[in-house]
Amino acid sequence: MHLVPSERAGRRTIDGHRVCDAIAAIGEPGHIHAWAERFSLLSDPGRLALLIALHRTGPLAVSDLAIATGMNDPAVSQALRLLRAAGVVAGEKEGRVVRYRIVDPIISDLLERCAPLGQNT
Repeated sequence: MHLVPSERAGRRTIDGHRVCDAIAAIGEPGHIHAWAERFSLLSDPGRLALLIALHRTGPLAVSDLAIATGMNDPAVSQALRLLRAAGVVAGEKEGRVVRYRIVDPIISDLLERCAPLGQNT
């Protein structure tokens, strides 16, 4: 049980070799925190709807996203502000219109792997 931290080394195990495998699979706490943050962004239905819309259609403006998702413009703007701060989306200004797109390849990959909503898997 070479991977067990010293503060947990004295605890009884059932399958010690699997404990080491599990510790290796979990990896660094920072990586776990980063993945948890990504999943928390996806856990909100409004943000998830915005991300699916952007993933499937490409860049869209706030008003178009509001119509597509059934959200109001301020709620879309607030969600996009959070997603932008997390580095998931970016806005591209064209005149007075800002169109948002997904820039995080990991989030794009997760969305690609998800079945479209409303369809059987």
